Amino acid sequence: MQFTAARGEIVERRNYLGFDFGASSGRAMLGSFDGGRMELREIHRFDNEPVMLCGQLVWDLPRLVFEMKRALNALSRAGVQVSGIGIDTWGVDFGLLDARGRLLALPVHYRDARTEGVMDEAFAAVSREELFGLTGIAFNSFNTLFQLLAMKRDRDPALDAAQTLLFMPDLLAYCLTGVKGVEYTIASTSQLLDPERRDWSDAVFDRFGLPKHLTLPVDRPGALRGTLLPQIARECGVGEIPVFAVGGHDTASAVAAVPAQKDGFAYLSSGTWSLLGVEIPQPMCTRAVLDAGYTNEGGVDGSIRLLRNIMGLWIIQECKREWDRRGEEAGYGELVELAKRAPAFKAVLDVDDDSFLAPGDMPARVQGYCRRTGQSVPEGRGEIARVIYESLALKYRWAIERLEGDILGRRIAGLNVVGGGSKNDMLNQFTADALGREVVAGPSEATVIGNLLVQAAADGAVSDLRAGREVAARSFPTRTFQPAGTGAWDDAYRRYLELMNRR
Repeated sequence: MQFTAARGEIVERRNYLGFDFGASSGRAMLGSFDGGRMELREIHRFDNEPVMLCGQLVWDLPRLVFEMKRALNALSRAGVQVSGIGIDTWGVDFGLLDARGRLLALPVHYRDARTEGVMDEAFAAVSREELFGLTGIAFNSFNTLFQLLAMKRDRDPALDAAQTLLFMPDLLAYCLTGVKGVEYTIASTSQLLDPERRDWSDAVFDRFGLPKHLTLPVDRPGALRGTLLPQIARECGVGEIPVFAVGGHDTASAVAAVPAQKDGFAYLSSGTWSLLGVEIPQPMCTRAVLDAGYTNEGGVDGSIRLLRNIMGLWIIQECKREWDRRGEEAGYGELVELAKRAPAFKAVLDVDDDSFLAPGDMPARVQGYCRRTGQSVPEGRGEIARVIYESLALKYRWAIERLEGDILGRRIAGLNVVGGGSKNDMLNQFTADALGREVVAGPSEATVIGNLLVQAAADGAVSDLRAGREVAARSFPTRTFQPAGTGAWDDAYRRYLELMNRR
């Protein structure tokens, strides 16, 4: 986005409300900004679990809207005045509206099985190379393009009746304001945009026979989407608060809050997914980028986030869910302590293997992977957790080396880790050791901080992205991890490369 120029006068303290929806939970965070520093306060936190309904895995949208109203009501009871609202979510998923603006069906979860086999069918019509050249987006079976193609293949009546497609943050904003809109960063995850023009790709819609009338003009981050509907404002006891289109994709918001003051840094947004990459001014849609599995997504300032999508903490989250189900309950901190006491490098995983994608008995899948690849099989929670954390660090090294050697042709000095995973000191140290370079961790709340900073910029209180990052650096502490220099990581990485080369 083009940030509004700062007004120059002393800025009074203003409050902004950021709704941050992850793939398993959501929260409403209040950002109080005095023109120099921002303070965070959690207003409301809630689960965001998908529901298997009539044979499809869907998002419980009515529940999410209900939780947003609860947060607004909590602000009303506390007497807090809010100058803006912003919403960010995960990418690719969407809702379809009919001609009267009514939701045709609950949004389908990206892990639903409906897209199985669709990519191969799509590549029969348009080759991987051509499609990547048109969109710059890496291929995941759950991309919006493939979800729409699955609906077309299955003759889903919702697609025939649809007049408007809204991505999840835009759909939630529509529920609050009654105003339809589509924001750039979230649309950029869909594989439906032309990365050079930052607008819809006519070629993609035409080649696949998809209905172009579903699209709306693409808003830039910072655009005013609307104000709270009067009935919602009355119900929640608040005013008709402005709702801004922030960096609707959670990774775009997280990267906006990376407190780096030097150009050329690499970032890692660490959560359920790990998003590792750099910011560049223009998209790179080369064969090297395609082969390395990197993707070109939009940044809040019009830049391109050249990044690789890595499975992330999903594997340990699913392991914990299974262990909890068995009655072997443990918090993540306890799992880290068990991992510290487990033997190092018992096995290595390619965390992006398809066997780890779907929900299920993840400890058994980790063991089965090790068995299939001829490695020692980890036993117990500590050994399994350590294998997962070590393998994540090794994957980060692999992704950095592809970025340096095959794509950018320059060395990356260090890595800035933000998001919930930045609080895991063991994983941060593993990452520094695996990379052999400095890792700066924090802020852990980068996604919602970026959301709030874009609101502040739209309100005229922050001048540009660099100034926003200075606010983040002043307001939120970071921790630095230096590599320990052990050769054991190099040995483990050689094993990891051998594993990758077998694919």
